[in-house]
Amino acid sequence: MPTRASVKRYVRRQVLRAVYRADLRRPLDPDLAVYGAYWNRGVACNPAAIHAKARELVPHVRGLWVVSSRHRDRMPPGVPYVIEGSRPYWRAMATATYLVNNSSFPGGFTKRPGQRYLQTHHGTPLKTMGLDQRAYPALARTTDFDKILAHVGQWDASLSSNPHSTEVWDHVYPGGYERLDLGYPRNDVYFTATAEEIARVRAGLGIAEGQTALLYAPTHRDYRDGFVPDLDPRRLAGELGPEYVVLVRAHYFYGRSAGPAATGSARVLDVTGHPRIEELCLAADALITDYSSLTFDYACLDRPIVVHAPDWAAYRAVRGTYFDLLSGRPGDTPGPVTTTPAALADVFRTGEWRSPEAAALRTAFRARFCPYDDGRAAERVVRHFFAAPA
Repeated sequence: MPTRASVKRYVRRQVLRAVYRADLRRPLDPDLAVYGAYWNRGVACNPAAIHAKARELVPHVRGLWVVSSRHRDRMPPGVPYVIEGSRPYWRAMATATYLVNNSSFPGGFTKRPGQRYLQTHHGTPLKTMGLDQRAYPALARTTDFDKILAHVGQWDASLSSNPHSTEVWDHVYPGGYERLDLGYPRNDVYFTATAEEIARVRAGLGIAEGQTALLYAPTHRDYRDGFVPDLDPRRLAGELGPEYVVLVRAHYFYGRSAGPAATGSARVLDVTGHPRIEELCLAADALITDYSSLTFDYACLDRPIVVHAPDWAAYRAVRGTYFDLLSGRPGDTPGPVTTTPAALADVFRTGEWRSPEAAALRTAFRARFCPYDDGRAAERVVRHFFAAPA
């Protein structure tokens, strides 16, 4: 028998739906843009950079963010927002002319004629995406491909940071949207940040002057529960000595803390809860990662990247990838590759991480995956998307 609470929730949803249908008959607001990122986790990624640049270049367009109730504490002071599923949320979705998201808007909204939806995405695809996931049973069982296609049908434009991404988006998200090969706005800061700004970020994180900061940022595994790193950051910091500090960034799917993996050492800092991944990249002298799309963004900085990938075979089997990140071929591999903690420590002890060979790999990788990023992507996107006829 339904509980009183469940009945109340059902009635509320029905009322909101009825009011939303009425709002769909209201005129569109030509000066309203609704933004969302990472399934309503707050101000972040490409939408955040676009919002900031839109306030500068098209100040008459009001920006409104969608955030879930459990993440409302992430909202910066003074940034307007609505809670997903609320009455103000449905009114905004019914009347906004511009919609910008790096994932999807909640609740199954009805896209109206005259509304313009920009899908920014949130990374360069190494792992299989969209319709390509049908070939992997563990993914296919939990993925609604009809829902994916319906979502793609709402897009008016799809943003890309490199030709590889454009090619992948075309076949995994087939649709009639416009292809915008304009670069990733979230990467602009890698070209515009000053030495003083970087020093301020490092000091704020607690990185001592003269220390070498290593950002360890592994990606999510579909076949693991919780954050289970493939190395012990405390052991790595201990082996490398006091001139190194390890910043640990767990994937956002795992919450706001790296847990026990990042405790117990003064030279291991848990930065999972830091609001801006871009600042962490600016603060780091090198990146240690595996299959994360952060690899492609960090390459914009032209700083060393070390791939630590002991479970590459399992990852490829379960998730599938578009190229062999560990092949060592220029353009595929961004730097030294390790598969054991001992080998990883040796990469830094011997200086291999910043060797001429590592630099050559990084240069080829940048050429392939960062050709559109130059510090002005947000400006290009805003001038194109908001100037286009609605």
